[in-house]
Amino acid sequence: MKFSIERADLLKAVSQAQSVVERRNTIPILANVLMSADGSDVSFKATDLDIEVIDKTAAQVERAGGTTVNAVLFHEIVRKLPDGALVQVEEDQTQGRLQVRAGRSHFQLATLGREDFPVMATSDYDANFSCPAPVLRRLFDKTRFAISTEETRYYLNGVYMHVAEGDDGRKLRCVATDGHRLARVDAPLPEGLEDMPGVIVPRKTVGELRKLLDDDDAVIAVSVSETKIRFATPQITLTSKVIDGTFPDYARVIPMGNTRKLEVDAADFAKAVDRVATVSSERSRAVKLALDEDRLTLSVNSPDSGNAEEELAVAYGDERLEIGFNAKYLQEIAGQVDRENAVFMFNNAGDPTLMREGDDQSAIYVVMPMRV
Repeated sequence: MKFSIERADLLKAVSQAQSVVERRNTIPILANVLMSADGSDVSFKATDLDIEVIDKTAAQVERAGGTTVNAVLFHEIVRKLPDGALVQVEEDQTQGRLQVRAGRSHFQLATLGREDFPVMATSDYDANFSCPAPVLRRLFDKTRFAISTEETRYYLNGVYMHVAEGDDGRKLRCVATDGHRLARVDAPLPEGLEDMPGVIVPRKTVGELRKLLDDDDAVIAVSVSETKIRFATPQITLTSKVIDGTFPDYARVIPMGNTRKLEVDAADFAKAVDRVATVSSERSRAVKLALDEDRLTLSVNSPDSGNAEEELAVAYGDERLEIGFNAKYLQEIAGQVDRENAVFMFNNAGDPTLMREGDDQSAIYVVMPMRV
């Protein structure tokens, strides 16, 4: 194998691949990236046995072939090469080394044979559809903050993607919850999705997928089965196992009878929460919201550090209410609002609170209160 490639193209491809690799591996070859040169392309494949990513990029291929090299080490070398450099990569089969040259730099890296590189089993996909990158980006960006990190409830360690009945027809819906907050976001249903099984996309996969969605003009080909999900662009294919578990009936925890309505500037609210939370202890991070007519008072009382209070002008016309929340949860939910105003719907101090963006019903958030 021998090829030449622009440093920027190589760095982009290797970055995507090496981020999938687990830093601690009991199987040595899983720390490697598989490079395969053929025709006018070089593909870079990495896997942790749950996720597989393949990044194909154009290169000047002089000799076809393939080998594997430590992904993190190779990425670090490419990252430190000068901008604009032309990188020459050649496999030296007699020494079992990979020669990497750029300008006056020359590296020899240990390799492992590609025949031992694991192959993810193929899957027959039940549903195949195409979706614009901005639509998928919105679905996952607005839900990922609520993914649970509690390993015992593994079925909450991802985003539940499924077809759901909305008020105005069927929708493609993503939901995430950790038991303390919940995010539910809808998008128009793409063609070809009538028979899609509901799947839980793992947290790590959601993070890797985000790198495919930055191009607003990209269209992502999505394939879904009971056990796997695949996202593909012309250059990159990301295949992942889905979480083998049943996502809870999230509809039961979405409050429908909350009538006390607060409307507030989302950015001002997030900044005010951040300011008053400065004095709160890390353990509780509790912020009290005191609501009166067209006035919201945020306060924190920390026995160790002191007190903080801030007042905001808001739209609120119901009876007085005092309710407490985890400051981090409030900031994260307020941070999802793209529109100017956030609308909170309360019942009482002990019940879940509903939040949405203005009059947009396609994204709703639920947060559980705290005692303060």
